[in-house]
Amino acid sequence: MANASLDRALGLVREVPDFPEPGVLFRDLSPVLADADAFRAVTDALVAALPPGIDTVVAIEARGFLFGAAMAVTAGLGLVAVRKPGKLPAVADRVTYALEYGTATLELPADTLAPGARVVVVDDVLATGGTVEATAGLVARAGAHTDAVAVVIELAGLNGRSRLPGGAPVTALLTV
Repeated sequence: MANASLDRALGLVREVPDFPEPGVLFRDLSPVLADADAFRAVTDALVAALPPGIDTVVAIEARGFLFGAAMAVTAGLGLVAVRKPGKLPAVADRVTYALEYGTATLELPADTLAPGARVVVVDDVLATGGTVEATAGLVARAGAHTDAVAVVIELAGLNGRSRLPGGAPVTALLTV
């Protein structure tokens, strides 16, 4: 997947030490999003890695929305935005899951994900895998199937892939 445009784009990822707390090295994708050529290179690389037959992008709040929407438009696919609680007027399902520092809840909007849909779950970063695992659970309970997972960055040391749906290929453009 490597090419000069993508390499340049991923080189724009900013490392911010001690954010959001001491000892954490945050990978900030804002410079990638702010550069039209970089954003296009990342979007094109994520779309190019999609397996055949995907019909819906399921994007995770909040930064996953940015990459997921760009992927959906580029690939001509539908987009479903999985949200944090209190953001949707009609909720089909919700899941609460464990984080390393507490719990979080995600909601699937009503009347958006068709049974039998073949989806790619999209987020900006794959860390421990809990958020993607929870989203894949919502997809499965809706009768759809997670055929792929796409992220810009994977934090390999946190072993998030071990929590993801079996058999779904994972595309990570940058693994650190």
